[in-house]
Amino acid sequence: MLYNIRLHLHYDYERSAAGGRHHIRVMPQAMPDVQRIVASSLSFDPVSAERSEFTDFFSNSVTSIVYRNPHETLDVTMAARVNVTRPQNMLDVSPDLARLRKEIRSVWSIAADAPHHFLATSAHAAIDPDITAYAAQSLVDARTVMEVVNDLNKRIHADFTYDGDATDVRTTARQAFDLKAGVCQDFSHVMIAGLRGLGIPAGYVSGFLRTIPRPGKERLEGADAMHAWVRAWCGREAGWQELDPTNNMAAGNDHITIGYGRDYSDVSPIVGVLKTSGSQKGKQSVDVIPLE
Repeated sequence: MLYNIRLHLHYDYERSAAGGRHHIRVMPQAMPDVQRIVASSLSFDPVSAERSEFTDFFSNSVTSIVYRNPHETLDVTMAARVNVTRPQNMLDVSPDLARLRKEIRSVWSIAADAPHHFLATSAHAAIDPDITAYAAQSLVDARTVMEVVNDLNKRIHADFTYDGDATDVRTTARQAFDLKAGVCQDFSHVMIAGLRGLGIPAGYVSGFLRTIPRPGKERLEGADAMHAWVRAWCGREAGWQELDPTNNMAAGNDHITIGYGRDYSDVSPIVGVLKTSGSQKGKQSVDVIPLE
């Protein structure tokens, strides 16, 4: 599936910022046999004094910018044309949980996609006994790791309420679990924490998802949004599988990947420091437009 994607982030500062340094992670990722970047651009207003690009540990594209002059606003604009061709769902070749633990121990690599990085507590997705107990209910009728992952994905979708006012970007998995409410980021963090508690490596995926308007309704410009879902390591044969607990589905051609991490803190769209005082306000506009 071919898409045009446009993202606009706007920030207003209560008081003029005398300087700042930011890392930006909003560019879709090139992934062999899955996602091809046809064209892309990333611009900033005001124009930064310094700009450089690098790839972080998890192979995400990062743009680093530096400001030295006073500015009261910041605009980040990304445009990309992306072709997504995810492989069709495969047969379940994942092991049972006991076998998975042996397969994890047999992986000697510590590369970015090695399962070892995705087993421990992280800032937003701490292993928690109550979340682990909730996830363990998915073990009852499951024979394979993939069955566990699919069942937990389905249960979170059913048991949690989507509520954009219930949480914010700082909300942890435990807080969202207690609320049984939140957004895609929260659903993903709860699922990640639950899988890790069972010994299943799990990570966070940041990206975009095309939204389809209801029948008879026009698509609203700028109404799409950044999205988050989960990937779980399901053994040597099955590898990494990506699931979307917000929508109770496997990631498909409508899921466009920006990057991977242990949780949101590894792939937040913008992170940095400002030389200023007071508060700031931000807003986001996203368009994901299919071209075929």
